[in-house]
Amino acid sequence: MQDVKPDSNGTTAPVQPNALDAATPDATLPVANPPALIPQPPPASGKPAVRSKLRLWLILAGLLVIFGGGGGGWYWWLHHQAALPDGIVWGNGRLEADDIDITPKYPGRVATLLVDEGDLVKAGQVVARMDTRDAEATLQKAEAQVQQAKRVLEEASANVVQQETQQKLAAQQFDRTRTLFEKGYATNELLDQRQQALDGANAALNAATAKVGEAQHALAAATQDIAYNKIVVDEDVLVAPRNARVQYRLVNTGEVIGAGAKIFTLLDLSKVYMTVFLPTQDVGKIALGAEGRIVLDALPNLVIPGNVSFISPTSQFTPKTVETQSERDKLMFRIKVRVDSDLLASHIADVRTGLPGVAYIRFDPRVAWPARLQPNLPAGTGSNTGSGAVPQ
Repeated sequence: MQDVKPDSNGTTAPVQPNALDAATPDATLPVANPPALIPQPPPASGKPAVRSKLRLWLILAGLLVIFGGGGGGWYWWLHHQAALPDGIVWGNGRLEADDIDITPKYPGRVATLLVDEGDLVKAGQVVARMDTRDAEATLQKAEAQVQQAKRVLEEASANVVQQETQQKLAAQQFDRTRTLFEKGYATNELLDQRQQALDGANAALNAATAKVGEAQHALAAATQDIAYNKIVVDEDVLVAPRNARVQYRLVNTGEVIGAGAKIFTLLDLSKVYMTVFLPTQDVGKIALGAEGRIVLDALPNLVIPGNVSFISPTSQFTPKTVETQSERDKLMFRIKVRVDSDLLASHIADVRTGLPGVAYIRFDPRVAWPARLQPNLPAGTGSNTGSGAVPQ
C-alpha cells in the first residue's frame, strides 16, 4: 500500500518514498552478498615489484659491462694482431722450463735439506744429504775385507814359493835316481818312490798356485765392494745437475723414502720456452730455428727474442686452456719457441715461468719485424732487481 497525504487544497496524493529510505533495504528482505561481508585484499605496498625490477636492471647492466668489455677487448686484440706482416704468425701460451727431479738412487732416510722452494742453485751445488751411516759401515767392512784378502794373497804367494822349492828338490831326486837306476845302482822301487814324490810336489805347487789366484779374486771382490759402497755414499749426497730454481720441496728431514722418490723439483733455467699451438696452414711454413719473439701479458713492453726449437710431427686437439686464432681449427701442431741460453744466463735471477703471453714466429726471413717487436731487454744484472728481464 502506498501512503497518501492531503495537500493544501484538501486533495490527497501519493507520498513519494524518501531517497534515503529507498537506498536502505527492507530488513525483512534478504540481501545477497552484502558489501560489508566481502573480504577485501590488503593494499599493495609495491616494494617487491620495485625490488625485482631493480635486481633485473642490475643483472642487465652487469651483462652489458661484461659483454661490452669483452667485445671491446677482443676487437682491440684482433685489430692489434691484424697489424702483423704476412710473414709472421702468432699464438698464445705460457712460459715454461724443463723440470729436473732430484731423487735418491738408493732408499734411505733424508738427513739434511740444504735448500728450499724458490732458491736458486748452481750446477754441482749440494741440495740434500741422505743418511749414510749404514753405507759407511758397509764401506768399512769392505775395506777390512780388502786387508784380509791381501794377507791371504801374501800367504798363498809364500806357499807357492815353498811348493816350488819342494817340487824342484823332488825333480832333482828323481833325476839322480833314474840315472843310478839306468847304471844298476838303484832299485826300481826307489825310482818309483822318487816319481811319486815328484808327482806330489807338482800337485802341491799347482794347488798353491790356485790358492794365489783365489786370493787375488777375493782381493778384487773386496776392492769392488769398496768402490760400490763409496758410490753409495757419494750418491747419497744429492747435487743440482744444472743452474736451476727450486720449484717444489716434496719431503721433510727425517723421512724414509724409497729409491727414485722425489725430494726436489727444479726448473732448468737454461731451457725456458713458450709452447704455442698453430694450425696446419701456419705450421707448414715454419722451419726449425725460425726466429721468434715472446711478449708476456704481465710485461707487454718487454720483447724477448727466441727461436723455434721444436715442431710436433703430429697434430693434436687444442687444449681447452689455450685460445686459438680460429675456433674452427680443431687440430693444431705444438711448437716451442725457446729463449736463447746465453740470454737466460745473463738474466738467470729474473727468470719466472708460468706467465701467459704471446709468441710471434717469423717464417719468412725477408719480412722485417715491426718496431713494437724489436728486442728491448735491459742488460743482465745477475740479481733479482725487479726489472723482470726474462720472467720464469
